[in-house]
Amino acid sequence: MEQIEQTVKLFLAKYALDNPEKTYLVAFSGGFDSMCLLHALRRICDNKIVALHLNHNWRGEESDREEQNCANFCSKIGVDFYSEKLDASVPHTETAARNARYEFFNKCSQKFKSDIIFTAHNKNDNAETLIYRIAHGTGIKGLQGIAPKRDFFYRPLLSVERKNIEAYCANHNLSPNNDSSNSDTNYNRNFIRHKILPELSKINSHALDNINSLSLCARDDTEIINEYLNLIKNKIFEDNKYNLKSFLNLSEPVQMRILYELVVPLFPQDYDKKRISVLLDFIKNNNCSKSGKVCSVTTNCNLFVSDKYFELVKNEPALNISIYINKTGEYFQNSIKVKITECDKKPENTSSEILYADLSGVDFDFIVRTRHDGDIIQPLGMSGHQKLKKYLNSKKIPNHEKDRLIMLTQGKEVLWIAGVGLSDKIKVKTKPTHKIEIYKE
Repeated sequence: MEQIEQTVKLFLAKYALDNPEKTYLVAFSGGFDSMCLLHALRRICDNKIVALHLNHNWRGEESDREEQNCANFCSKIGVDFYSEKLDASVPHTETAARNARYEFFNKCSQKFKSDIIFTAHNKNDNAETLIYRIAHGTGIKGLQGIAPKRDFFYRPLLSVERKNIEAYCANHNLSPNNDSSNSDTNYNRNFIRHKILPELSKINSHALDNINSLSLCARDDTEIINEYLNLIKNKIFEDNKYNLKSFLNLSEPVQMRILYELVVPLFPQDYDKKRISVLLDFIKNNNCSKSGKVCSVTTNCNLFVSDKYFELVKNEPALNISIYINKTGEYFQNSIKVKITECDKKPENTSSEILYADLSGVDFDFIVRTRHDGDIIQPLGMSGHQKLKKYLNSKKIPNHEKDRLIMLTQGKEVLWIAGVGLSDKIKVKTKPTHKIEIYKE
């Protein structure tokens, strides 16, 4: 068995993919890398294999010839072939092409009911990725380079040099596509491949190996950092919120790293230290705010900071519900479920979604809804009424939560705010008459 085939076989075993019942999907451009991978897979296993080809439709007849070459090769080695052609309106950019490919692969995963897609990224690709990220600014996480496994994408050739892949193709008389755009140095990756890496190799003949070694070191260091951060998070993170006092007692590099882990999934870019620094300054400058302050992170997500905690908050529309209740039973509207039953005993333990109330002194005529202007409440233990706005402020309910609170009401009077508070009007004096449950499903 050849070295590349042995490498692929060991990769399958490492990730428990060596099961003949599994369907393998292979991203197949027909170039040297993907043709080598597809050929090696066919030689070492009997699994059903489907080659996935996306015709970018950028080079007219040349693109169509490459697609036909891919189809012919698959027919020759006994592999299923599936292809689609991109619409001409898709921009001719590296980013647009990459996004289109992964959208295509995700669709194919569902079509062929397989959670295994092999891509033929190799050792040179990984080095090029690191150089690109360093040039654009990156942290340790970016230095990890291309992962051997991400979601359902697997990369068996990541430890193999491109020259060895080309030698494999020559030894087996394979005829890969030679995309003419691969020599166009106007594309960033091609410029790195043809101009930067050769110059680095003049400085050190082992530059390719050393860059990949840096990638492995970054992965090891990231695992250590994550293990340490998880220990800290377990102490300061609860209910999707960070305890502010505990957070501020940490060193600034740890604070920065926690914020990075929190918000970087929202960014299309790699690591942006300046953006994280702005968020950290915002937290420090507003750590005494009792009602809380909000800072925009993305167009649909904010960072909320109060004197107690901070959290990421999505910009979600206010709930729009109005559930009329005039008898016991279950009620549903949108994502809200309300259940009201007769009950004459209150257990010792209950939850914020469950209320044991005495409804004997009020008409059985309620509406479950969100807050309205002019709402009032008679707080527990008080004889008079109070504006709901003032009541919620006294409870230190953040503004972003107020419009999503679910309330049991009669007219403008609020009798219960699930998870927040109860009106004195329906408190249990001796024993309850009803059990009320409100859930967000």
